[in-house]
Amino acid sequence: MLSSAASSIPNALGKQFYGTGRRRESVARVYIKPGTAGFTVNGRPVDEYFRNVAWHTAAVEPLKFTQMLDQLEVKAQVKGGGVGGQSGAVRMGLSRALARLNPELRPSLRTNGFLTRDPRMKERKKYGQKGARRRFQFSKR
Repeated sequence: MLSSAASSIPNALGKQFYGTGRRRESVARVYIKPGTAGFTVNGRPVDEYFRNVAWHTAAVEPLKFTQMLDQLEVKAQVKGGGVGGQSGAVRMGLSRALARLNPELRPSLRTNGFLTRDPRMKERKKYGQKGARRRFQFSKR
């Protein structure tokens, strides 16, 4: 199945594929196209932007899973949230773009959790409290 993914890339020469990824407060716009192996996030190389090994691994994981690490040029624009959330957003956006590049990859990406949106978000602050769960200090006397 993954060998057919590599064979469908020449048909997409010159085309650019897009995917949007979201994680917590982060939003990533990911563009992929066949060509030289390059991966940039906000204009910087991916290993320079995501210095933590876990964040870097999460961002690059869809390419390693589909064995297209050296066949695609990836450009990602990320904003909002922290670096960990941004790496998760890039992972999801890249997975969606790969699914558009080759629809045959979609079932395997889905079963391995690359296309599933993480629903966990920041809980809102409630009135009469200091935060979402934190209360103001109580004084008995």
